[in-house]
Amino acid sequence: MAAGSGSRHRADVQGLRALAVVLVIAAHAGVPFLDGGFVGVDVFFVISGFLITGLLVREVEAEGRLSLAGFWSRRARRILPAATLVLVVTLAAALVWLPLVNARDLVDDAVWSGLFAANLHFAGEGVSYFAEGTGPSPLQHYWSLAVEEQFYVVWPLLVLGLAALAGRAGRPGLTRRALLVVLVVVSGASLAWSLVSTAADPAAAYFSTPARVWELGVGAVLALVLPRLAPRVPRLLSWLLALAGLGAIGVASVALSPATPFPGAAALLPVLGATALVAAGSTSAGHPAPVRWLLTCRPARVLGDWSFSLYLWHWPALVITEQHLGRALTVTERLVTVLVVLNLAALTYRFVETPFRSGRLAVRLPSPRPLVLYPASLVLVVGAAAGSWHYTEWRGGEGGDNPAIQVQGERDHHDETVALVKASVRAARQEVAIPSNLTPDLLDLRQSIADVGECDYENDVRRLCVRGDATGDRTVVVIGDSHARAWIPAMERITLDSGWRAFYLVKPQCPAGHVSVAPLKESVVFTGCDEFQDWVTDQVAALSPDLVVVSSSPPVNGVWVEGRRVLTIEKIAPELERGYDELFDELRDHAGRVVVIKDVPKSATDPGECLTSATPSLGSCMFEPVERSTILGDIVVKSALLAGADVVDPTPWLCFEGDCPVVVGGTLTYRDTDHLTTEYAAGLAGSLGRALRMTD
Repeated sequence: MAAGSGSRHRADVQGLRALAVVLVIAAHAGVPFLDGGFVGVDVFFVISGFLITGLLVREVEAEGRLSLAGFWSRRARRILPAATLVLVVTLAAALVWLPLVNARDLVDDAVWSGLFAANLHFAGEGVSYFAEGTGPSPLQHYWSLAVEEQFYVVWPLLVLGLAALAGRAGRPGLTRRALLVVLVVVSGASLAWSLVSTAADPAAAYFSTPARVWELGVGAVLALVLPRLAPRVPRLLSWLLALAGLGAIGVASVALSPATPFPGAAALLPVLGATALVAAGSTSAGHPAPVRWLLTCRPARVLGDWSFSLYLWHWPALVITEQHLGRALTVTERLVTVLVVLNLAALTYRFVETPFRSGRLAVRLPSPRPLVLYPASLVLVVGAAAGSWHYTEWRGGEGGDNPAIQVQGERDHHDETVALVKASVRAARQEVAIPSNLTPDLLDLRQSIADVGECDYENDVRRLCVRGDATGDRTVVVIGDSHARAWIPAMERITLDSGWRAFYLVKPQCPAGHVSVAPLKESVVFTGCDEFQDWVTDQVAALSPDLVVVSSSPPVNGVWVEGRRVLTIEKIAPELERGYDELFDELRDHAGRVVVIKDVPKSATDPGECLTSATPSLGSCMFEPVERSTILGDIVVKSALLAGADVVDPTPWLCFEGDCPVVVGGTLTYRDTDHLTTEYAAGLAGSLGRALRMTD
C-alpha cells in the first residue's frame, strides 16, 4: 500500500495512487457502477513493486551492497505509525459503538493485523471480503498490508543474495539480469497458482500471498526493464499505453464486482492497466495531456499523499458506522462518513506520517533505530487488544442472579426440550431478563463451532476419519454443509453412547443435494463442491452405512442451471428438487436408512449482536423464521418423503407458535443467524437420537 520513503518521487505515480484509493473507497462506499473499484488495491501492488524494486536495485548498483537495516527502517517509518494508530483507534471505536460480541471478535483481528498476518488469519477463517451474515471485520483491509510486508521480508533478502553472488563472480551488472529471471519465474508461478486457487476457493485466494505475489512482481519487472526500454518508446506508443492503461483500470472498476472470482484472470486487467500507466509515465513523451492533468493536478497529488491514511481509515469508518446503525447506510450517511475519513487522513498524514518520514522524528531516528518501531507497534496493539478484551469481560462478562428459564406447570412428557422451548418463548414474550451465566459464554459465542477432527473437508481433504465409537458394529454417515456440521456435537454423544461408528462428510457452503452452487457473494461455480458431492457418493457406496443423515441449508447464493446462476425461489425450487431426488435415488441403493434433518429456522438478524447491543431483552431478540429459507427447506422435505426417506423436524426444539427464542433455558441456541451452538446441539442429543431411532 505504500512505497519506501527513499523512492524517487513521481507526480504521476502519486496521482495513480490517488486514483487507486478513490476507486477503493468508492466501491466500499457503494458508489453506483463502481462495484469493481476494489481493484485499486491491485494498482497499489503494482506501484509498490515498481518503486520498492527500483529503490533496492539502485542502492545495490550505486553502492555495491544493500542495507537491510536501512530498507526495513524506511518501511517501519513509512508504515507502522499510521497503521498502529488506526488499529488502536479502531479497537477503541468498536468498544464504544459496536455490540460487545463484535468488539470481542476484533481483538484477535487486531493482533493478527499488528503481526502483519491478517491475510492468513482471514483466509484461515474462511472469510469472504464481501461476506453476508455477521458482517466483515473493521480491520479486514489490513490483509493487503500483510501481503506487502510478507513480500518485503523475502524480496530484499533475495536481492541481497543475488547481489552477493554477482559480486563474487566479479559481474555486478549480473544482479539486474538475475533478478529479472527470478522475478519472471516467481511471478509466473504465482499467476498460475492464482488462477488455480481462485477457481477452487475464491475467498481464500483473495487473501493469499502466493496468489498475489505476481502483482507486485509485475511492478518489480517493470522497474528492472524500463531504464533500457523507456527511452526507445515513441510518443504515439507512450500515449496509447497511457490511454489503454487508464481504460483498463476504468473497465475493471465498472465491469467487475464482488461476485467476480478474484484475483485470478480478472486481476490481469487492473494490473496490466497500472503497468501501462507507470510505463508510459517513464518515457520521454510521458502521458497525453488529459491523462497527465488527471494524474498530476493538485487534488490528485494531495490525495496521493494521503492515500495510505485514506486506505487505513475508510474501511473501519464505513464498517463500524454500518454495524452501529444495524442497517445499510443512506447516501447522505456514506457521504458524511467519507468526509470524516478525508479529514482523518489529512490529520494523520500531517501529524503522524510526515514527522516519521521526513520531519524531526525522521532525523532523530536514523537507521537502524526505526527498527524499534516494530516491537513498539506490537506492544501498543497487543496492549490495546488486551485492554479491549478486559473491557468486554467487564461490560459483558456474565454475573448477576437472573435465573435460567425453567418449565413451570404442565410438562411435555414426550420431549423435555419442547417443554423448555415453550417456557422460553413465554418468558421472552413477558420480557423476562436475560439469564445470567449463559452457555456458551455470550462473548465467546462466535467460537462455538463444531469440531470436525482431522478430516476438515473445507480444506479439500479426501480421506475418511472414524468418529463416534470406532469399534461399533453399526455405521452412520452425516452428509451436508455447515448446518450438518452443527449437528456433530449431538451425533457424537449419540454414537458414543449407542455404539455407532460415525463419518461426518460435511463441507461448508456445499449442500448435500446434487446442485451446483456459487460461494457467498461470488458469481462462479463452486467446483470444489461439485467434486466433493461426487466423492461423498463414492464413499457412501463403499461404506454401505446403516444410516445416512442428510442436513443442509438452502443455497444462499443461488444455483447454476444450464450455465446461468438463478437466485429466485421460483427458479431455484425445481433445480433443488431435482438435485435432492437424484441424491435420494443414489442413497437408497447404498444405505440401510436415510433420514433428512429439516433445516433449522433462520433469523434475519444476528442473535449475538442483539444480545450485546443497548439494553436487550429476551423478547427483543426473539425472531420469526426467514420465509425464504423455510420455503426452500420444505422442498427438500418433500423430495425426501417422496423418495421414502424419513424426516426429522427440529423446529419444535427451537421455536413455538412461530417464535424462536435465542436462549432456551440458560443455553444460547444460535452462534449466528443460522448455525446452532455446539452446546445447544449437544443438549439435543437425546431428542435427536430418539428421532433418528439410534437410541431407545
